[in-house]
Amino acid sequence: MNRKKWFLPVLMALMVFATSATYAQLHFGVKGGVNISTVKFDKDVIASDNITGFHIGPMIEFMPGAIGVDAALLYSQKGFKDERDNENVKINYIDVPVNLKIKLAMPLVSPYFAAGPYMSFLVGGDKVYNFIGSTSSSIQEQLKAKSFGAGLNFTVGAEVVSRLQVGLTYSWGLTDNYSEFDSNDLDEYRGKPHTWMISAAVLF
Repeated sequence: MNRKKWFLPVLMALMVFATSATYAQLHFGVKGGVNISTVKFDKDVIASDNITGFHIGPMIEFMPGAIGVDAALLYSQKGFKDERDNENVKINYIDVPVNLKIKLAMPLVSPYFAAGPYMSFLVGGDKVYNFIGSTSSSIQEQLKAKSFGAGLNFTVGAEVVSRLQVGLTYSWGLTDNYSEFDSNDLDEYRGKPHTWMISAAVLF
């Protein structure tokens, strides 16, 4: 039997099978939810509290087995509330998270855990905020939002019937996304974002 006659059809069949298997492990989807965010400064120059925002955007997941990766491109609203002046600071970002994901395959509901880095790019909201301190009307403070930030995400969630994922994420900012100049003591203080995210994603 001529090996050349059957080698090519077998090779093509294997390629089709491999492509189909990869496609079955690759899923696209849409992710959205609520952000509960605040900022921790070097010093208590601002009495920061939580504000509520949102996030939404496309995502991709590749799970060749119990361990895989996912990534997303999210329009995300973050910031904090200055309790002293009752001022809301809301900044809009494009967040790009990339996570290592562990999924426990179970009937109907499959729990998963994910963790990984993210990058944030400022796309909306004022970069500079001026406050009049409540302690003295002659003291003006200026807050600046940086154009880029980064940090780590930690997520726990569950997948329902292989199509709907619901998760809770703690987003820990590692960069100083905000800087504040306090004219009272002529010093500058930096702030890192901290965000809880409640998300739902529909996979296709």
